[in-house]
Amino acid sequence: MSLSDTETKADTTIYPASFREALGHFASGITIITTQVDDEPIGFTCQSFYSVSMNPPLVSFSVKASSFSYPKIRQAERFAVNILSSEQSHVSNQFAMRGADKWQGIDWKLSPLGNPVINDSLHWLECEIHAEHPAGDHLIVIGEVKGLNLDVAGTAQPLLYFKGKYGDLAVIE
Repeated sequence: MSLSDTETKADTTIYPASFREALGHFASGITIITTQVDDEPIGFTCQSFYSVSMNPPLVSFSVKASSFSYPKIRQAERFAVNILSSEQSHVSNQFAMRGADKWQGIDWKLSPLGNPVINDSLHWLECEIHAEHPAGDHLIVIGEVKGLNLDVAGTAQPLLYFKGKYGDLAVIE
């Protein structure tokens, strides 16, 4: 198919607000990416987390290139992924803030590799940075999983984000 001289292509400009709205129709889980540097716990909320490979076990997350927290994670060369439960929206909100004491009132402990893991999370994985790739205004970080929490959180539901709001899974019959 070709366009005649009188036909024009549709506007293909992708506007940031439209792009954000379209992506909001994809439900995602919420995680907190954490590490510790010089006895200082570091963390931020991240919804762009996913598995990459089973062998070797790799996961990935994306973070703004201008992130305050990520350079410290890069310095530590390791991180934990805390998968939040539906009861932890307040944790997600707290770690999404800039300039605040993100750890105030948060119960946590150190993982075997020395990463902060948040109590009552559904699961956590700890990783070493495997690779980092620039992608537009973000960085894609790939981590090799070196440990994980096998204590299943019973009947707890994951914290989901959909159309700009928190939610959880509906009962599927």
